[in-house]
Amino acid sequence: MRRHELTDAQWRMIEPLLPDNGRPGGQWSDHRTVVNGVLFRARTGVPWPDLPERYGPWQTVYERHRRWSADGTWQRILTELQIEADAGDPDGALARRLDAEREWAVNIDSTSCRAHQHAAGARHRPPRLPRKGGGARVEADGREALGRSRGGVTTKVHLLADDRARPLTWLTSPGQRGDSPMLVPVLETVHIRRRGPGRPRRRPDRVRGDKAYSSRGNRAYLRRRGIKATIAEPNDQQANRRNRGRAGGRPPALDKAQYRRRSAVERCVSKWKQFRAVASRYDKRDYIFNGTLTITAIVIWLRDTVQEPSETP
Repeated sequence: MRRHELTDAQWRMIEPLLPDNGRPGGQWSDHRTVVNGVLFRARTGVPWPDLPERYGPWQTVYERHRRWSADGTWQRILTELQIEADAGDPDGALARRLDAEREWAVNIDSTSCRAHQHAAGARHRPPRLPRKGGGARVEADGREALGRSRGGVTTKVHLLADDRARPLTWLTSPGQRGDSPMLVPVLETVHIRRRGPGRPRRRPDRVRGDKAYSSRGNRAYLRRRGIKATIAEPNDQQANRRNRGRAGGRPPALDKAQYRRRSAVERCVSKWKQFRAVASRYDKRDYIFNGTLTITAIVIWLRDTVQEPSETP
């Protein structure tokens, strides 16, 4: 095993989840080499044609990554890892246990990914999807989720992370998009399936966020859904409330001990941006960039889930 490649234990976790067949009449083979090639590119950020020869033709590695990003293969693997972690999570970090003392809390934040010049120039056409497959994620308010902000051309990733700094779900948007309007759309994507019968988990017990997510609409949405809000109030909203006197109402409650645990999402971003193809966006198409985000999230979950055997007796 070389650097940036899956260990044997990690490979055994995802091998059964990969598709068996490629095109009709043909068989895919040597998935592990291709997956390791995709991970090498995600970790180092090298252009596809510069992949080392040990991973085979770069066109094969790129095309399989493109295809699995489009048909949802990467997302299905991540979902299965989350289900497995939920079923065997002794600490209740992903989902709440059946007692009343524990709660399922998620942490929300965003991070900007600077777009390389190679990320621009995608053709005005929909992604090429396999004939038998799902669909790519669609960016409705910005072509390929590219926009201009203080950092230049950027893509913003709005994410939810659990208390073990693992990404649960995310949405991409142009870099100039604000954080507050994205709280509701990101929470609407929560869909944690459970092992065995029962409905998927769609409503966390608590949401932790920084001052950027403090708004009357967001707090009202969380109250309607019965979700506790641990969101700091910015100074301008505090001043406006005081200036209104009694009409300004009571200040929103903030549990400082809970708020400190929001750092889990910042640690998650730190893990994510260890991959250079995430820290800087090189993919022209948004659905391929989401595939890169997904396979790197898979690695984060594998590192947390898989226990490597000890070399000492």
